[in-house]
Amino acid sequence: MKDTEENRGENRGQTPICASSWLGSDPDFRGDCRQRISNPAFFRRPPARIGGFTYLGLLIIVAVMGAGLAATGTFFSHAAQREKERELLFVGDQYRQAIGSYYRHSPGTGAYPKKLEELIEDKRFPMPQRHLRKLYADPITGSPEWQLVEAPGGAGIMGVRSRSEDAPIKTGNFRAKDAQFEGAARYADWQFVYSPSAQANGAAQASGAAGAKTR
Repeated sequence: MKDTEENRGENRGQTPICASSWLGSDPDFRGDCRQRISNPAFFRRPPARIGGFTYLGLLIIVAVMGAGLAATGTFFSHAAQREKERELLFVGDQYRQAIGSYYRHSPGTGAYPKKLEELIEDKRFPMPQRHLRKLYADPITGSPEWQLVEAPGGAGIMGVRSRSEDAPIKTGNFRAKDAQFEGAARYADWQFVYSPSAQANGAAQASGAAGAKTR
């Protein structure tokens, strides 16, 4: 009982950390523990170099994450631009076909429309005709304004093209009727034009190719 009281008295003078049971019962080890925690340096902040390494590590992590986000942003940006290119090819072809329909259905000699609105309401007939479902906006610029391609001699509108000066991603593998877009430096060079002579030549080439296959 006496020993227990003495031990308790001794323990009251010990630092709680060094009196913990998990440190064991070795008096030398406990003495070393008390010496360490009695030194104010024991509770000081870690050396500055450790904090420097931590800060450097955080900078590296932030840089890697930033590069990853930039790559992801570039990927989605290119994907969105390619989608706009597909829309431009579709919309431009719709205008080209509509102009061709207007020209071919002209009373008498073929004629081009004077304005795009005539493609959705052709008043040359007792019952107005529609050659285009609606007036499409330019998918690249998002504007309803197109650069018009005038027919020779100011005879009307024979085509449309985008006003965008941006460089396209797609530079090859176009359909035969869009073959002239190969290697174009800007979207404004994609001209969707209806030409009776070009259509006739294209039809003749297609007929010749079909005949060659049947031989």
